[in-house]
Amino acid sequence: MKNIHTIGRYWKKKHGDKVYKVPISISGFTCPNIDGTVAKGGCSFCENESFSPNQVDKSKFKLNLFSKENPHLGKQLLQLKMQFDIAKERLQNKFGAKKFLVYFQSFTNTYAPLDTLKALYTKALGFDDVIGLSIGTRTDCITDETLDYLEELSKTKEIWLEYGIQSVYDETLLKINRGHNFANIQEWIRKTKERNLLVCGHLVFGLPDENEEMMLRGVEETIKLNVDSIKIHPLYVVKNTLLTNEWRKGKFEPISEEEYLKTMVKAVKMLPDNISISRITAGISDSTLLAPMWCNDKHRQMYNVKQALLKEGLIY
Repeated sequence: MKNIHTIGRYWKKKHGDKVYKVPISISGFTCPNIDGTVAKGGCSFCENESFSPNQVDKSKFKLNLFSKENPHLGKQLLQLKMQFDIAKERLQNKFGAKKFLVYFQSFTNTYAPLDTLKALYTKALGFDDVIGLSIGTRTDCITDETLDYLEELSKTKEIWLEYGIQSVYDETLLKINRGHNFANIQEWIRKTKERNLLVCGHLVFGLPDENEEMMLRGVEETIKLNVDSIKIHPLYVVKNTLLTNEWRKGKFEPISEEEYLKTMVKAVKMLPDNISISRITAGISDSTLLAPMWCNDKHRQMYNVKQALLKEGLIY
């Protein structure tokens, strides 16, 4: 039997304690294919509140890379502190947590002027027991200036960029309304790694018209990008997305649990020892989930994932 190189094991070895990620959602952040900069309507599967429990932003104020001012920065800093304090106390009481990574999760968390990013990142790194940041973003929403700043932070803190790769096929990226191509992903992950920053790449299994061979090639190409960690999860349909219409019309059939587990196990076995796994499945257990229903019970999902890996001599 062999222990899989998970992000949790990586952190325990590096920091001497289990590190807990604290998810943060800041109002005013959006995405360039929601605000119309590169596309409209967002990615076909995206209904952001569905995977971000702290995301409650209903305001009309939205930042982008070219915003001249940010009159809501004070409010954003208060949101950051409030969300962190609540989550930290809960994790301390439930798990005895001692070290934390602030995870800027919702929407695109580099899609704002550098002054705003500096204020938020500096504030987060100043919280007690925080060892670093994990910043969820897109490769078409990062700049050299921001990467230079993050490189400086990385000299004393652990700094991760979590990039949504989703697929390595341009035709798929077009189908899901992503707004950029794979060449953009390759370019900006290369630039990020040149600055010795840590990269986690997100991949989705079960995207429209992608078979097992294509999904596994996606893993292969992601490995070539020299990422440090990887997240994999199935594509599921939630209410109020572009994908909802395709599913209702019978034009999209979600991946089965059997197919997902089979492909996931093959993907895990492909990973070299230097790439950790940050996530291996995902689901949502509320009324927004439409399909597939096997994604509605995260505990059962994880049990089945672990059992599938155990059959191959792998301990998650």
